[in-house]
Amino acid sequence: MDGGARTGTRGAGAPSVGWASGPLGAVQAAAREISRQTALRARAVAAFAATRPASTDRAQGERGAMSAERWAARPEVLRPVSEWAAQELSIALDVSVAKAEAELARSLTLVTRLPRVLDALERGLLHPDHLWCLLEHVAPIADDALRATVEADLLAWLAARNRVTTPAALADRVRRVVTRLNAREAARDLARALAERGVSLRADRTPGMSVVTVVCSTPEGQAFYRALSACVDALDAEPGDGRTRGQRLVDCLLDLVLRPGEAGLPPVQALLTVVTSVHTALGGDQPGEVDGHAVPAEMARQLARAFAGLDPVADPAAQPADGATLAGATTSPDRAAVDATPDVSSLVGGAPEPVDVAGGPIERAVAELRAADFDRWLDELVRDAFGDAPAPGEPGRPPEADGWDVGGWHDPGEWLDAHDPDPPGGDDGDPLLSVPDTPVGTAGDGWWAAADRAVEDAGAAVHAARLALGAAQQSVRTAQRADAADEAAWRAGTAGRVAAAGDALAALAAAADSQREDLAALLSATAGGGLADRPRIAVTDAVSGALLALTDLPELRRVGACGRPACRRRPETCGHDLTGRPGLGAPPATDGYRPAAALDRFTRARDRRCRFPGCRRRIPKAGELDHVERYPDGPTAAANLAGFCTADHRGKHQAPGWSYALAPDGTLTVTAPSGLVAVTDPPPY
Repeated sequence: MDGGARTGTRGAGAPSVGWASGPLGAVQAAAREISRQTALRARAVAAFAATRPASTDRAQGERGAMSAERWAARPEVLRPVSEWAAQELSIALDVSVAKAEAELARSLTLVTRLPRVLDALERGLLHPDHLWCLLEHVAPIADDALRATVEADLLAWLAARNRVTTPAALADRVRRVVTRLNAREAARDLARALAERGVSLRADRTPGMSVVTVVCSTPEGQAFYRALSACVDALDAEPGDGRTRGQRLVDCLLDLVLRPGEAGLPPVQALLTVVTSVHTALGGDQPGEVDGHAVPAEMARQLARAFAGLDPVADPAAQPADGATLAGATTSPDRAAVDATPDVSSLVGGAPEPVDVAGGPIERAVAELRAADFDRWLDELVRDAFGDAPAPGEPGRPPEADGWDVGGWHDPGEWLDAHDPDPPGGDDGDPLLSVPDTPVGTAGDGWWAAADRAVEDAGAAVHAARLALGAAQQSVRTAQRADAADEAAWRAGTAGRVAAAGDALAALAAAADSQREDLAALLSATAGGGLADRPRIAVTDAVSGALLALTDLPELRRVGACGRPACRRRPETCGHDLTGRPGLGAPPATDGYRPAAALDRFTRARDRRCRFPGCRRRIPKAGELDHVERYPDGPTAAANLAGFCTADHRGKHQAPGWSYALAPDGTLTVTAPSGLVAVTDPPPY
């Protein structure tokens, strides 16, 4: 492309595949400029929001203000912004108010919570489609320091990678980093999400069609889809059957659910691949994998044990260190008082008198109510104290600003003395004595009594609000101290030491004897029951995560001994020199077109997904291991085999002008007809 076309990038670095020539280069330059303008737009929207502060809106509790429900549901980042800013932005952008409010929240989140991401977007390192996973998983992290660490980690990985990075690839990396660095909160999110599992039905855009959504855990979803696919594959296609695979999947699902036992479908087996590191298996918080999808450590541990037919064990991360007690396991008198009063819903319907004692209504509300319910309860408490605001002209309506300075508090009696020095009934008469029959709320002593009571009620309400605020702040501080104590206890325990270990050997040394025995039992399991094959041990490079060898426990014991009869019987006692003995590595080449079982297993474990740049489809169970250099010119060996999905396998052989080169370490270089060069590496462990 010409230099003029690149001017719009403001000197940004070249794309990972380089600059193309001709129209494709213009497409790249336009995409880079769209990223830059998207960043500038986000900064401009945030600057506009700063000129529309929420201080100009009616305060919560004031007549005509935003309802408590809407206020509680509003994104936190929009709290300082006027609720009417979205209307103004919607007019400027020709979009709905809801769309404008979403744009405000997105822009303010990028500017205030993800500033490095916004800079990367402006430089062209990211494009707009990359943002959703960062906004969804990184921006909500409450700890500013942790969020900045995750943000820097992801951007450093992206800059150093110099590979084609699709939004799906970045999302996978985001999930892994967030699960690893923010394991505690990720576990809480998973627990909340598991409680929301379910099946829903909604109408499709096309009349007469519907969409059924199933929300479940990753292992359940993978097993469900694979079992359904296996049922479809087990059926013989009838002549003239023009249904697509998707249509056959739907028909098969309906047969299984609506006509159980009548469809004649054969039993099938769903194959899932569970990957856990030694750290994870021993109780660390590094995430595991289920069919290439990151899952929390405890889910991976329990799933691996269940497949191996072993009894589930308690989460090692939840066990306290020796001599330590988890904060959540203690029961205090305050907590017992809260638990002894289960009917907390009554607090939402009314505002009982606050009592500043342990276990009183305020502490119960703070401990038992959600944020929205607590706000609603507090609003009703204030409303009961003040009453509804009177309309103009009604008794109790405060004077307008020009008669009474509403900026600071004044004694109503002082205002009455200043504005009514000669009350009815005489110059020297006390208003209360002069007009004894005046009703409350009218001129004279009624005004005085109403104002006096209003002041007392206001003082009581303010005092109650301060008590509630103090109780809430104390609860937050207590929770923070308990969370810090829990984290310190975890780090001091076995699981924390395992997670901090630099490599697998250090993790094994830090683990307890019982944990090592559990790991040995898991690796000693044989095929059968829930296992389609015996558990394999992936030996990886500690720095790059590249797969070096795929073995199992019996083979590991064999190569760790000299081979003498006594050492074969008890390999753990062998102390002989093993120099010259064969070690672990990739399986040898196969004499033939199809790879042997060990070579096929190693190549699939190394690649795991389609190796075409940007593709994340799984390699089909049968076939699709391609000879990069056509057989028999190239050998059937790990250095000449790569996994592809069906579509990209066809493209490799049929698309004109493409070339492929595979390095001995599995790095695949793909050159397009336009001259663009993309490099993909096997996904690291």
